[in-house]
Amino acid sequence: MPNPYASTGSVATVAASVSGNDSLNDFGGGPEGSSRDSRVPRMGARQVVRRLLGYVGPHRISLVVSFAASVASICLQLYVPILIGRGIDCILGPGEVDFDALAGVLAMLAAVVVAAAVTQWLQGYCVNRLACETARDLRLAASAKLSRVPVSVIDGHAHGDLISRVVNDVDQVGDGLLQGLTQLFSGVVTIVGTLGFMLATSAPMALVVVLVTPLSVFAATAIAKCSNRSFTEQQRIQGGLGAYIEEYVGVQRLVAACAYGERSRAGFDALNAELYAVGERAQFLSSLSNPGTRFINNIIYAVVAVLGCLGVITGFPARLTVGEVQVFLSYANQYTKPFNEVTGVIAQIQTAFASARRVFALLDASEVAPDAPGAPELADPRGAVAFEHVDFSYVAHRPLLRDICIEAEPGARVALVGPTGCGKTTLINLLLRFYDVDAGVLRVDGRPVGEYARASLRRSFGMVLQESWLFEGTVHDNIAYGRPEATRAQVEEAARRARADAFIRALPQGYDTVLPEGGGSLSQGQRQLLCIARVMLTDPAVLLLDEATSSIDTRTELQVQAAFDELMRDRTSFVVAHRLSTVRDADCILVMRDGRIVERGRHEELLAADGAYAALYRSQFA
Repeated sequence: MPNPYASTGSVATVAASVSGNDSLNDFGGGPEGSSRDSRVPRMGARQVVRRLLGYVGPHRISLVVSFAASVASICLQLYVPILIGRGIDCILGPGEVDFDALAGVLAMLAAVVVAAAVTQWLQGYCVNRLACETARDLRLAASAKLSRVPVSVIDGHAHGDLISRVVNDVDQVGDGLLQGLTQLFSGVVTIVGTLGFMLATSAPMALVVVLVTPLSVFAATAIAKCSNRSFTEQQRIQGGLGAYIEEYVGVQRLVAACAYGERSRAGFDALNAELYAVGERAQFLSSLSNPGTRFINNIIYAVVAVLGCLGVITGFPARLTVGEVQVFLSYANQYTKPFNEVTGVIAQIQTAFASARRVFALLDASEVAPDAPGAPELADPRGAVAFEHVDFSYVAHRPLLRDICIEAEPGARVALVGPTGCGKTTLINLLLRFYDVDAGVLRVDGRPVGEYARASLRRSFGMVLQESWLFEGTVHDNIAYGRPEATRAQVEEAARRARADAFIRALPQGYDTVLPEGGGSLSQGQRQLLCIARVMLTDPAVLLLDEATSSIDTRTELQVQAAFDELMRDRTSFVVAHRLSTVRDADCILVMRDGRIVERGRHEELLAADGAYAALYRSQFA
């Protein structure tokens, strides 16, 4: 059974998580199996930028080339107004035009415009490449992180939200990085360049522009602070909505069978409406920034125009020609342009920051505790397993397993029976070290499992779950998943032993038939047979069978049970079963209730004792 205390993405859980506190930084906790109540502190903007730069660093060549191209492009663009001003000054009066000088200016102007276009293209290409490569690396890091986090982290979070962080949020970071770097490079160079040219043209006029500019910055900053919280909330709700949809699609048959469609749509509509409201508020607040800065910048432009005209007429605040006024107006317009451009994409940049926090929260999640230094490999395992007074709980102060004592000699067949939720599958999770015990000791071949290298321990086990899992790929690849180096002959032999060879050969391309994710049109029994063939191929020392035949018809079950009998010979086996017909020949049957072992013995002994096992048996066969 899965962790009964942890969310796996249910509709109610998703809705609750979306409506509750900020879940962007909810990947706390210690090593695998420990309590996971702590939270990661919320990251500030500087910390987010610093960490993003860590992913940008490996691609510094694109960064440097982009910056150099931006400098060249902006410098060329800034030179254009000077050429235009010179061209205007070539017009001496009515009918008095210095055409020779004007022709030279126009030729130079054409060359500068072409060169500016080329460098601008180069900058765009490098920035796009940089953003895509950074997003790729970030997505690879997030994907790799998911393979290193404890099972408890996966169990404790809606799967759709995790998917949204790896896919949607990383895309948002890439898009925001593209916009941010583009505006940063061009903006910084434009501001510095235009300010320098304005100071060279007229220091008093430049001083006027500089003194009024902070009004634009103040307005943009104030609006950005107000909208940032809404963008953070928007990304959180979007992750919850993704989790809701992922679950809805995954259980569509159940939704239809239970006539739950209307209620599911109502839940979706509620989350969607909340996302719309938050998104609308975020977009509205961010949309105020661009008109606000443009309004202030237009005031600056008007002030410069008036003062320039006064300078031409009166010489105050500076003596200017008509051409110089035109140049100064062009520079004043370009000087304010970066502020307008940044505020125009501020919504996208803020979304990227919110998404980056979600991605980095995932990257900061606690990882599986590393193996102890020099941890030995579990080579040639015998299959001796012992639980010595083991206690375990998924949630602190809510014990699940209490004082579990089991001793299985090599080759023993141990059956675990009992009502749902009593802790049968949790014992298997502990064997595989998906979780670690809270108290007591779990030994394999006489040593605590924590002393072995985790990978070698898990390679010693073969597990068949109640729910079959098949990925998109050929039948051969699905069977060879746990042993990819296996030959075709070995794969076919495992399929024959699992009684799956006949139906596989009836498929259009036999073992080379490509199955869609989940198995497509295969029956549930056929999917389970492929999973059984998969574990047969790995030839493990210990078998863990969790309701492995629950989806197979009675006739097929007899065939598969015969194959299991062959496979389990001389191998330790733990069989979780509700159908007691599958455990009658077990060497030891453990009856569990409320996290405790209440009875143990062979089938005949437990029937004679007329206790909990006998009651279960009569309920199935009376």
